Order: sequence, then C-alpha cells, then structure tokens
Amino acid sequence: MPRNDPTDTGGLFIGRRPGTAPLRYPTAPERAGARRWRADAALAATVLGLETLVCLTLWGPQPVAWLWVGSQVDYRTGSVSLALLVTFAGMMATLMLTLGLASRMDRAWRIVRRAAGHEQQEGVLPRIFAVTAIVALVAFTFWLVILEGPGPSLAPR
Repeated sequence: MPRNDPTDTGGLFIGRRPGTAPLRYPTAPERAGARRWRADAALAATVLGLETLVCLTLWGPQPVAWLWVGSQVDYRTGSVSLALLVTFAGMMATLMLTLGLASRMDRAWRIVRRAAGHEQQEGVLPRIFAVTAIVALVAFTFWLVILEGPGPSLAPR
C-alpha cells in the first residue's frame, strides 16, 4: 500500500521530500522536580508573553513608525513616490524580521514547554498571529467608528 497521504509525504508527491517528515519524539517527556517544573513553566509563560508582544507590534507601532519615516522622507525630498517606496520597503523588511524573531521564539517556547514535561509538538505562532490580528482589528474599528470616525462629525454643534 503506498503512503500517499499529504501529511505523511510532505506535499503532493508520493515519495517523501527530504526534511518534511512529521516530528515524532522517541519517548514521552520526563518530568523533573517540582521546582524545575515551575521554573520551566514560568520561563515558557514569559517567552509566550514576549512572543505575543512582538506580534502585537506588527499591527500598530511598526506601521506608525514607518509612516512617520515616510512623512520625513517626503518632507525632506519632496518626493511622494520615494516616501511611499521607503515606507513600503521598511514595513515589509520589519515584518519579515519580526516574523523571523517570532518564529525563533516559538521554537524556544516549544523546547521550554517540553522541558517542563508537556507533550509540545506544535507551536502557537499561527494562533498568536491570528488573535493579535483580531485584537488589532477590533481596536482599529473602535478607534475609527467611535473615537475618530463619523460619530463626532454627526453630532449637533
């Protein structure tokens, strides 16, 4: 019977591509002492919190900073096109760097969770990214509709 399930073969091919095998640990994680378990759990929570903060910067501080840099380029050069290019290139560069950092933090979180005695084979970066995107969307919608949007302009004077 051929093994052609995409989760087993790493994609569309019947044969496995190198480096695409599912991660399987040979043994269950060993539990250390209670003190070590608490320290590893606290470290895992810290790494998870930092990872969440890093992902949150993608939705507010980084775009605002690059928009400010773009406005400075426009002011100093008088070229809107150059300002847009610098802003877009900067946003994309910091996005890639931030996601690379978050990916490394997620890998470290999995290792620390495993050291704490949990059967941790998957990271949480996709879930953190989705949740931070939803939080940013809700915050932006609140700001746009309630604080700065049409609400104040429709109010009687």
